[in-house]
This record gives sequence, C-alpha cells and structure tokens, in this order.
Amino acid sequence: SSPGRPDIGGWNITNQFVQPVWLLALWTVAYSLVLFVSVSGNVIVVWIILAHKQMRTVTNYFLLNLALADTSMAAFNSFVNFVYAAHGDWYFGLVYCKFHNFLPVTAVFASIYSMVAIAVDRYMAIIHPLKPRLSATVTRSVIGCIWGMAVVLAFPLCYYSTTKKIGQRTLCYVYWPRTAQDSFMYHIIVAVLVYVLPLVVMAGTYSLVGRTLWGGEIPGDSKDNYHLQIQAKRKVVKMMMIVVVTFAVCWLPYHLYFMITGLNRQLNRVKSIQQVYLSVLWLAMSSTMYNPVIYCCLNSRFRAGFKRAMRCCPFVRLSEYDQMELHSARLDLRLVPQTCINTLPTPYHYPLCIYSSCYYLLKHFSHCKHSPTETHTPVGQDP
Repeated sequence: SSPGRPDIGGWNITNQFVQPVWLLALWTVAYSLVLFVSVSGNVIVVWIILAHKQMRTVTNYFLLNLALADTSMAAFNSFVNFVYAAHGDWYFGLVYCKFHNFLPVTAVFASIYSMVAIAVDRYMAIIHPLKPRLSATVTRSVIGCIWGMAVVLAFPLCYYSTTKKIGQRTLCYVYWPRTAQDSFMYHIIVAVLVYVLPLVVMAGTYSLVGRTLWGGEIPGDSKDNYHLQIQAKRKVVKMMMIVVVTFAVCWLPYHLYFMITGLNRQLNRVKSIQQVYLSVLWLAMSSTMYNPVIYCCLNSRFRAGFKRAMRCCPFVRLSEYDQMELHSARLDLRLVPQTCINTLPTPYHYPLCIYSSCYYLLKHFSHCKHSPTETHTPVGQDP
C-alpha cells in the first residue's frame, strides 16, 4: 500500500471513515501548523546557509540537504496525505499519485542519511582529527549519492502506484504483484534502511564521540584552553543528538503502525484505525518542523540568522552581535594566550570567537604580550 494510508483491501466501496466536522477542523489546523512551520522554518535555514559564506561548513551542507528534504516532504506530501486519509477520496490524478507515494521514502531517506553523514563527519573530526576532512566537492558528491540511493529505494512505489475508481470514490494505492506479501516486505525493508540501520550507526558514532567529549580528552588537542576547545564541539554534537532523537521518536509509531497492520490486516477495517493513522501520520510529518527550532535554540549563528530573517516582526530585535555572528570571520582562541582569554567578557568565551570583536578587545589588554594570530575555520569544515 501507499506509505500514506492503509491499503485498498481495508476499504469498502462506501466510505466508512466519515468524521464529524469539528474533528476534521481540528486535524486541519494541526496539519496546517506542520505545513506552515516546516516550510517557513526550513526555507529560512536554507537561506541562512546559502546567503552567508561563514555558514558553508561540512555540517551545514548536510543540514541544508536535510532542510530541503523536510521542506519537500511538508510542502508536497503532508497536507495532501492528510486530505486523502481524512476524506478517503483521491482528487489529484494519476501522476501526482505516483509522486505522492514516491516522495516520502525519498525525502526521509535523504533526511536520515544526511544525519548519518553528519555523525560520521563529527566522529572523524573528534576521534581522528589529524585525518583529512571532507572537502566541499566531496560533500556535494556524498549528498548526490544519498539522493541517488533514495530514488532507487523509492522507485517501486512510483512504478506500481495507480488510481482506481470504486463507486463514487477514487483511490490512490500501490498495486504490488503479490499485494499482501510484497507490501509488507517492502515496509520492512524501508523500516530497516531508513530507520533501524541509520539509528544504529548514529547511536554507535555518537556514543564514541560522547565518551570522548564528556569523558576523556580529544585526540590531538593541546591542554591550553582545553575547556574552550571542547565546548564548541559539545554544542554541535548535542544539537545533532537532539535532532536524531526527535526523528526517532516521531517516526517510531509510524513504522510500528505499518508493521502491526501488515501482520493483522483486519485492523484496517476497524473504524477507529483512521484516528490512529492520522495521529501517527501527524507525528511523523511533524518531524519536519522541529529541526529549525532546535537550530535556533542551540546554535548562536542560526539564531542570529532567524532574527535577521524575521527582523520585520516587532518582537524580534537584531543586535550588532547578531550581525557579526553571520558576517564576521572568526578568531581561533586556541592560539591566544589564556591570560588574554580570561579577561574577555562571557559572550566572547568561545573557541572560535567573532574576529572583529575579539581582536578589538584583545589588543587593548596591556598584559597580552603577543598579538593574537588570526586564523579562520576553513570553508567546508567545522570546529
């Protein structure tokens, strides 16, 4: 069946899943919220990364890919999926039926493996810091491979999707050669490849990274300013761990739903199954709207970018510090004497500080006998 709803075998010619108007209105508001927050938030994330050269790092390239995948899912699938599940009638034609079934697996695959790529990059940066990092070209190639594999995995859904007129209703579904067996096996394969396997990989990599960051010393780092060096790495890893956990929580009920209904197909005929499905579908689709909020809360540069994008709102104040966060080069405080750093105000206690601000402050301290050395985090790399 389509990833969007129970298969055709669970539907009668007359629609047994008619909802009260008030309940349909509540679901409409809930799905509209996902659509608005996800599209607007992820579009701002894309703009922040593309419009500001300082944001073009390896991690952010993969976050860009993640945002594009989430935007496409929310814009082209979430609300259409809701309309179809709520009304039990397909209004959008055969071509969009194929696209509707093809897109979710493609987008989710691209999302989760972008997270895997970030996890592997963080692992290499922290556990093996002396090994070469990904260049911008290699990063783009990895992103291209991710989308290529996503298309291959989702292609059967596009190929076998069809529409059928039954009574007064039109259904959009996947007509597998062996309907029950093929549908169930495909959902198992998808669950393993886009949920279980990547989560196991990320659990392993982040466990090793976490043990190093919170329980030991970072290989290759010196003792000078050690707590400042590790602070930036911890922030990035903590943010990504929250993103991964959010994804896992949102998609677990969705995969369980299809496994359970695949094992017991009679559940598709139970009237309450529609409300169960709309609930797990909403939770899965809502995964596309949380990431921008997480970035804004946990990353100062993304927070500054959101403030700049929303500066027309009366309650948003864009400070000079926010402007410098997005446009200034950064000074590596690991090369600055500790006595200088200790005299800096708290906002500047970062391993990679705003260069213009740090230099302006540092050069006025008489006890700093050596001029700070200007270094930049190379484009395509992270702290």
